Amino acid sequence: MVVRAGREFLAIPGPTTVPDEVLQAMHRPAVDIYGGALLALTDRLFADLRWLFRTRGRPYIYIANGHGAWEAALTNVLSRGDRVLVLESGRFALGWGDTAAKLGVTVEVLKGDYRRAVRPRDVEARLRHDARTAGKNRFKAVLVVQIDTASGVVNDLAAIGKAIHAAGHDALYMADAVASLGCMPFDMDAWGIDVAVSGSQKGLMSPPGIGLVAAGSRARAAHKRADLRTPYWDWTARDGTVHYQKYAGTPPEHLMFALGQAFKMIRAEGLDNIFRRHRLLAEAVRRAVAVWARGKALELNVTAPAERSDTVTTVRLARHARRLRAYCDTKCGVVLGQGLGEMSDQAFRIAHMGHVNAPMVLGTLGVVETALAALDIPHRKGGVQAAIDWLGAQVKP
Repeated sequence: MVVRAGREFLAIPGPTTVPDEVLQAMHRPAVDIYGGALLALTDRLFADLRWLFRTRGRPYIYIANGHGAWEAALTNVLSRGDRVLVLESGRFALGWGDTAAKLGVTVEVLKGDYRRAVRPRDVEARLRHDARTAGKNRFKAVLVVQIDTASGVVNDLAAIGKAIHAAGHDALYMADAVASLGCMPFDMDAWGIDVAVSGSQKGLMSPPGIGLVAAGSRARAAHKRADLRTPYWDWTARDGTVHYQKYAGTPPEHLMFALGQAFKMIRAEGLDNIFRRHRLLAEAVRRAVAVWARGKALELNVTAPAERSDTVTTVRLARHARRLRAYCDTKCGVVLGQGLGEMSDQAFRIAHMGHVNAPMVLGTLGVVETALAALDIPHRKGGVQAAIDWLGAQVKP
């Protein structure tokens, strides 16, 4: 017997649920790629991206996912043999570093773990040492993610930026905002970030397929001497005056229509409201997990409360994670994220980012608690009630 008929709940950290309004915006004929309507849409998207990244820098739109945005950022500012420092707090900064290594860049990892955020004081210490000892071969860039969707950690990008500045190091500060942009504050210029990357399929509520890069003045200066530049990713080519040059060919029209509608929805709700919605729903999830964890079979992955992200919660469940995810999906129609990297099959992830509201989160939590009971996984009952109590106390008439 199953109770999964009806609309499936997608609770994975990307792609996230695409709103009906965004889907409808895509449902239209193709238009002239040289015409005024599409040119105007490009101009609006660039303005929206500057506003969301909070930068006076130059945004770029690629037909790519986040991994493509990683490569675009790296190839435009680095040269073969350059050294970069990768700040570990899960899987994804390491993945960005692997991409750099395959391009011929020398990568050093500032070791961290899956349960804690990057420590800014460690960043400052490593960069101070590099500035003293490396000479001309010092690090050319520092790579970090704001939110690592494998671990569920959120890194303090403002504090890391201050650490880089305090170290007196001239490395470019490069930040991945794939799992955070449009869900929590991101202030590229104020935090001293030189290159930022993101994608369409998470907080921006659009289908996968658009990779985003924003480049500040220091990054554009480094671009002039970078020798990893290739025709597709190259900023100089995309700065051309002809519209199709901005996309290295045919623009992704329907994905652009989608992203344009998503930005209308983001502006209508307002960033402060969006950020608060994410904080409230994330805390509801964490409170539910904290109650279940009293049964000693599961626990929140991130140990420090202040380092838990507002877009995805990773839950350690060593012996039952695969069974629980399968039950939620096949019996109830809720798709949870699987554990990644060192937590493969030992964790599940609940995403709460983008187009998400209270019934979606409470429904997901209700199914997880149902699965815990049905599978006889030790847990303390009342996790869903804890989430309800939290939202009831915070969301007043």
